[in-house]
Amino acid sequence: MMWRLLGCTFCLFVSLQPGFWRGWAAAEELEGEVKIEVLFKPLHCSPKSKKGDLMNIHYDGFLAKDGSQFYCSRTDKDGHPQWVVLGIGRIIKGLDMGMVDMCPGERRKITVPPALAFGEQGKEPVPPNATVIFEVEAFSVSRGPRSMEAFGNMDVDNDKSLSKDEVKEYLKVEYKREGKPREESFFDKVVEDIFRKNDNDRNGQISVKEYNIYRHDEL
Repeated sequence: MMWRLLGCTFCLFVSLQPGFWRGWAAAEELEGEVKIEVLFKPLHCSPKSKKGDLMNIHYDGFLAKDGSQFYCSRTDKDGHPQWVVLGIGRIIKGLDMGMVDMCPGERRKITVPPALAFGEQGKEPVPPNATVIFEVEAFSVSRGPRSMEAFGNMDVDNDKSLSKDEVKEYLKVEYKREGKPREESFFDKVVEDIFRKNDNDRNGQISVKEYNIYRHDEL
């Protein structure tokens, strides 16, 4: 699709058009609720995301007040899409809420009030009490790593822990199933990031407890 080719160049162009944002921002700041606008949805919209699912996304962040851009995932971390587990607090609450029921290929504009974004303190470069707008594209939606089913699918040798090879093979299958195969180096970087965040004892394995399955049964 043409908009993908434009990438962040388009986002930066839009951010320079203050009239495009100003009226919308004022209304949202008063309402104090997350607003979702679907920009594109595939005819076959499945599976739909829910709490605990693993999502692969690109997203751009803008200040609602003037449309200035404060984040673009296409220029961060070598431009790779970001992995997020929905509903566990790894991203701001309003974005968590705004990505529920989203399917691969779908694009959304999500407006988040300060209380569900960066709050009274803000977070550089986002100022205090700022309403923010995210444009999100979902590439894949799969059962999250904190679901027992996904853990079992990855744990090929049934030793109740996950090796890097097991996680990598699982991701390869999921990407292939979604029709989005990637280079080997992509999966290497993703796996390293997953282990950096979850392998708490640094033994090269991710245990059931490190994935918090027993502490978060609702996932």
